[in-house]
Amino acid sequence: MYQMDLRQLRQFIAVADARSFRRAAELLFMAQPPLSVAIRKLEEEIGVPLLERGSRGVRLTAAGQAAYDAAVRCLRGAEEVASSARAVAKGEAGRLRIAFIGSVTYGLMPRLIQAFSRRYPNVHLVLREATNFEALTAVQGGAMDLGFVRVPAIRPEGVQLQVITHDVFCAALPAGHPLARRKTVALADLAHEPLIGYTPSQVGGALHAAVMQLFVQAGIAPRVVQEGVQVQTVIGLVESGLGVALVPSVHAPHASQRVAFRPLRGMPKDAFIGIALAYHTHEESVVARRFREVAVEELGPLRAPQRAR
Repeated sequence: MYQMDLRQLRQFIAVADARSFRRAAELLFMAQPPLSVAIRKLEEEIGVPLLERGSRGVRLTAAGQAAYDAAVRCLRGAEEVASSARAVAKGEAGRLRIAFIGSVTYGLMPRLIQAFSRRYPNVHLVLREATNFEALTAVQGGAMDLGFVRVPAIRPEGVQLQVITHDVFCAALPAGHPLARRKTVALADLAHEPLIGYTPSQVGGALHAAVMQLFVQAGIAPRVVQEGVQVQTVIGLVESGLGVALVPSVHAPHASQRVAFRPLRGMPKDAFIGIALAYHTHEESVVARRFREVAVEELGPLRAPQRAR
């Protein structure tokens, strides 16, 4: 097995390029005798002459030319190893696994993905759609590096939440519903309407808890007739005429015309919903932190959403 190292290859390349041991030694900032010994040892190790030595300098043998070409490739590969490792350590390359809920596909996630990819083109993104619970659990267990999740949410141990956008609820109504003729709707208007709610069994499901809390604060016991896990499912049930729902306003511009969305008036000031980036408290990768930095730069400071009066 050959014991040559990268230093020997650099010395060999220097001699071949300079066609002189003396000139190569000067370029390498070393004495000529040790350089001559190093090249001789390299030839002995390989078992064939690599250089023809003469009064006018040296030149590569046929075997030496083959060795030279391979040595150049080897050094380039070694530099690539080093540069790749440095890039990953800086969060400029590698892999970033992101779980996301359906709500962020309406503008938010594409915007951040594009901004991040422009800055870090060597990072390979792995995206997986999930529920809030699945995204939070995946981040907690290390299966995902980041998660776009709905807040407020139950935060699992070992997971941090960085809120990046605020939103408000609006009323989703079948297009022919009498309330759809109004410009705004109050929660009291929905007190006796069949309500499409959110499945409460998903631990960390922010929307179920947020909607129920609003009705409790308003002193209303909603009549829940159907439930859905995802917002898109709830809107589909509204479109089918099965009831009304409270949905994040971000969905309004993207839904069917058979669903009417109306602002809710008289909402409590602390009626907060939004989107956050979930990340691991102690094991966050550098590339995940880079993504969060891009999100802050791209979105700017959080501003409270406007509410209907």
